Amino acid sequence: MAREGYPRPLRDGQWYVVGAVVGSGIVTAIQVGKAAVATPMLQKDLGLDLAAAGWLTGTFAILGVVGGIPAGALVARAGDRRILILGLASLMMGAVMGATASGYALLLASRVLEGFGFLLVTVAGPAMLNRVVRSEQRDVALALWSCFMPAGMALAMLVGTLFSDWRALWWASAGLAALAIISVWMVIPAAPKRIAASLRRPMSGAMHVAASKGPLLLAGCFTLYSLMFFALFSFLPVLLMERMRIPHAAAGSLSALATASNIIGNVAAGYLLAGGARRAVLLVTANLIMGLSSLGIFLEVFADTPTLLLCVLFAGVGGLIPATLISSAPMLAPSAALTPVVIGLVMQGSNLGQVIGPVAVGRAIETYGWAAAVAIVLTSALVAAIAAVSIGFDDSTVAETLSEGDN
Repeated sequence: MAREGYPRPLRDGQWYVVGAVVGSGIVTAIQVGKAAVATPMLQKDLGLDLAAAGWLTGTFAILGVVGGIPAGALVARAGDRRILILGLASLMMGAVMGATASGYALLLASRVLEGFGFLLVTVAGPAMLNRVVRSEQRDVALALWSCFMPAGMALAMLVGTLFSDWRALWWASAGLAALAIISVWMVIPAAPKRIAASLRRPMSGAMHVAASKGPLLLAGCFTLYSLMFFALFSFLPVLLMERMRIPHAAAGSLSALATASNIIGNVAAGYLLAGGARRAVLLVTANLIMGLSSLGIFLEVFADTPTLLLCVLFAGVGGLIPATLISSAPMLAPSAALTPVVIGLVMQGSNLGQVIGPVAVGRAIETYGWAAAVAIVLTSALVAAIAAVSIGFDDSTVAETLSEGDN
């Protein structure tokens, strides 16, 4: 393990760090997915409608809507390891608070605390990988990191159906967060002092990032992707139960299968980028396929099996997007020291979409039916494709920009 203040990159052991960081992300994503799989139980126990259930997912990310850049500055100042542990501790405490909640209001408040932990983990995680992984392997490492959301949500949907009580699911998720804290403490090296102290004026750097075209467009693309993803997967178990007339357990398993396909796109993006694929092409293609797939998913024009396959396609191709966006953050940062701040801005966009998607789509479905989701998803896909083209990636500069962080 690297000593404090000794900035040598991990080589033989760096993949243990990748495993610990990605594992922490998966535990974080389980906290998101548990609300989706528990929706039928919450409807029965607390009498919630889909709009109220959507707030349990949306509120989870509400701090991230405004806190991404400050969290990035905090990571740059305090060190990614400390912030990662703090984030996991917040997740654990929020899950315990939710498990003991006496009603909807307290449960909603517990999701805000969990959301604070989610924000810290999702900003500190990629910043950690950007620090410890060598530049030639960074695209692949960050692509593996981007798998955390679909992997965690799929696990929540798959395992969550084994619980007959949603409170037991919350207690189990708190235990996982505690195990993640132990793993991080044992495996991950502390941030070297020179990195933690390199950003002497964090708010000045944050304002610089917030005024930069490239990072803003990255964040906008992530907002729209996250909106589309959560517009479908926050309610997929309910959609399958209503559309296919299948029990809760089967709906959870099928939703987990569709969600897990997102991992394929995440990993594929890492290898495609390492092989020289153009970032704008990956983003435009993935967004358009997601938008077109939503027509067949929500309009009920196909039978059950083709509709489920479209959900798999939607998630699988969509996986190209987060891996591409996250790995682009270092290359678009004004300096290596500001990379955590750019990551924070990008995750701020992700959280904004996570708030808007479930709430807007939940309300639209309640008011107009499932077909109303098509307009939201298709419009988001088209705007995201335009934004991706406008970023102006110069892939020839990626290696030079990333290697700056190694020096």
